[in-house]
Amino acid sequence: MKKEEISALIRNNHDAFNDYMLSLSEGEFMFSLNGDKWTAGQEIEHIMWSVKMLANALLLPKFFISWKFRVANRPSKTYDVLMDKYIGKLKKIEGSFRLKLDPVPYIRLGRCPKRLQGNIEVLCRRVKRYSEDNLDRYILPHCYWGN
Repeated sequence: MKKEEISALIRNNHDAFNDYMLSLSEGEFMFSLNGDKWTAGQEIEHIMWSVKMLANALLLPKFFISWKFRVANRPSKTYDVLMDKYIGKLKKIEGSFRLKLDPVPYIRLGRCPKRLQGNIEVLCRRVKRYSEDNLDRYILPHCYWGN
């Protein structure tokens, strides 16, 4: 997938996510299944933080990324293959991982999508700075899984 396609997909998916979040009532926004699962507010906070961290990581010097993390030793995976792998890992850890996030009040819903949209735009601009080869070469780890 080319970087223009990546940026378009990121924007489209997050626009749909923002639209969904804005459609939620206060009860839906604050709902947590059995008090054990994240609320919609915690989900959007997690997504905002993740996008911001990825955008910040793209500012690191490339030599540091290759030293601290690694470079690819195989061809890039397709989006569908990556999503299947990600969903498979989520299913493996289901119920065993508990990251406690502070509750997000419903009143913050108004600004969360705007902040997320800003983070997405920053991420897309930083992706443009990388060549196609460099996007395929440098690998940033998932903060939980470490790879």
